[in-house]
Amino acid sequence: MSDLMEPAASNVAEYSVSEISGALKRTVEDTFAHVRVRGEISGYRGPHSSGHAYFALKDDKARLEAVVWRGSFGKLAFKPEEGLEVIATGRLTTFPGSSKYQIVIEAMEPAGAGALMALLNERRLKLEAEGLFAAERKRALPFLPRVIGVVTSPTGAVIRDIRHRIADRFPLHVLVWPVRVQGETCGAEVAAAIEGFNAIAPGAKIPRPDLLIVARGGGSLEDLWGFNDEAVVRAAAASAIPLISAVGHETDWTLIDHAADRRAPTPTGAAEMAVPVRAELLAVLAAIEARSGAAISRTLQAERRAVGNLARALPSPDMLLALPRRRLDEADGALERNQRLLLGERRRRLAESAFQLSPSRLEAAIRDKRADLRHLDSVLIHRLDAGLRQQRHALDRLASALRPHVVAQRSGEARHRLVVASDRMDRAFAMLQDRRRAALAGAWRVASSLDPRQVLERGYAIVRGENDVPITRAEDLVPGSHFQIEFARGHRRAAVAGALDADVQPTARPAKGAKRARREQIEEVQGDLF
Repeated sequence: MSDLMEPAASNVAEYSVSEISGALKRTVEDTFAHVRVRGEISGYRGPHSSGHAYFALKDDKARLEAVVWRGSFGKLAFKPEEGLEVIATGRLTTFPGSSKYQIVIEAMEPAGAGALMALLNERRLKLEAEGLFAAERKRALPFLPRVIGVVTSPTGAVIRDIRHRIADRFPLHVLVWPVRVQGETCGAEVAAAIEGFNAIAPGAKIPRPDLLIVARGGGSLEDLWGFNDEAVVRAAAASAIPLISAVGHETDWTLIDHAADRRAPTPTGAAEMAVPVRAELLAVLAAIEARSGAAISRTLQAERRAVGNLARALPSPDMLLALPRRRLDEADGALERNQRLLLGERRRRLAESAFQLSPSRLEAAIRDKRADLRHLDSVLIHRLDAGLRQQRHALDRLASALRPHVVAQRSGEARHRLVVASDRMDRAFAMLQDRRRAALAGAWRVASSLDPRQVLERGYAIVRGENDVPITRAEDLVPGSHFQIEFARGHRRAAVAGALDADVQPTARPAKGAKRARREQIEEVQGDLF
């Protein structure tokens, strides 16, 4: 039983992880001791404090880590730049500690602007021509906003730095709109967040921000590419709320920086731009209050001195009141005389009014008023009767309209119209579907007939030369040149042009010197990669 439990013997050699890593390192360094690689610089942030430079070379399908040691960095003909396409010469090696391989660059020469930088520059020129980066479009930031909206990732260190900085300077309400700050959906989410903050109505349950901050930490050109999206730039330019862009570090630039009202070098710098320091404001207000109090005290003292000077120049109260007292005595005497005259006149008018209020005159006036009241009573009763008759007639018409059989008749008519409309809609939808299917089938037949792969299926082939350029003439095949033949279903075969037959005379035969120069040029371009 114990024999069955023992593992089967094997003659396969056992290696440790270090032995495997060392063997791979020696194999890679021996095989690729001198290579030339063409790619776009990505993730370059300048030389490290040690003097070495770390970045990556990439194309549209792969990425290769790269390092330039301090001794080689000082000998480079030009300094690396983010997004620049270069041809790097060096050797490949591995890093056993993390199972990675990289190129150690010894020389480097530019090969042109990278594809991403070219696309970025083209998009920048287009948006700038539309006036989205114009200085007159930019608005001043509010001095003391009540609510700040932040568009960033809710889990990164950026939002913590912004919140802590605002809390230290001037605590206020911060609204966070969570978005992805990297990846394919980054641009759409950031644009939607800016538009969403602008869509908040003033006085709504969620307060409308007075200032927006779009923030993200540093990264490579690819990491920050979402903030170069055209939708993000247009949303930032159309924002009715002032906006601060704080994407990346001091050396990082994106298109949203040009469209924003202000650009901050870091997310922490954006928080410092957004709010003032509360302690400094309190100190300024205290200084202003002290200066205002001192100015008021000086003004009151000056007014007291002026009043004292004026008081000494004024006459005494008895002198001022002597003339008014005399006038008051004269007015008192005149008032007594006028009062007696007024009382006599009022007694005379009262006697005349008493005569007018005799019983016979009052009875005649009462009879006239009673006659007027009887007339108004008859007119009012007549109008009330007419109004009641009209109301009864209207109620009768309404009751006849609301009878059950009338309501049932109208409901049946409405149902019939609804059924007819539903049938017509179903028939129209079916006809529309048939027309769309026929149009789609016709377009598919045309596309199938124009597909070049159909031609290859009939036995034809495509001859391609250098740079994948099709060769359409026999005289374009120079003896010794390399070309590929593409067959149906994407299969290719490489070949080398041989000597022409004796009966076939080339139209233009290159000289021996030209062939030798072309061979030397090919060897110079290719180098000794393999």
